[in-house]
Amino acid sequence: MRGSKHDMSKTVDVADLTIRETDWGDMHVNLVVCHKTLDLAPLLKGLPNGMCQCPHWGVILKGRKLVKYGDHEEVLKAGDAYYMAPGHSTITDAGTEWVEFSPREEFEKTNEVVGRNLAAMSPSQRLKEKRKRRTQRKSA
Repeated sequence: MRGSKHDMSKTVDVADLTIRETDWGDMHVNLVVCHKTLDLAPLLKGLPNGMCQCPHWGVILKGRKLVKYGDHEEVLKAGDAYYMAPGHSTITDAGTEWVEFSPREEFEKTNEVVGRNLAAMSPSQRLKEKRKRRTQRKSA
């Protein structure tokens, strides 16, 4: 299969990130642009060990992503192809762009939890998370 970013639906377009996505058979395809530093940990609450259980394959087109596992961390940067095994969380730098492929069924299960956590965050919690990310950037 082939696709163009212009063929993919823009499903999220907010201050933090823009996501274009589609399904190719049993695979879910994302093209993501992260406008602000994004720590996924708060959105993964409720998953085993608070970590994403979906495997992902992808390529970092621009920027940098820190992948945290229970026992180690990996840094992905522009030009890197990657595989993220189940049991991870990420912190993505502002300006990072990537394309990612994930098994659709596992992706949907994870996304349900992420959606519930996002909906449960009050505006003050969202502001607190933004401040936390800002502090993390300054200390890095």
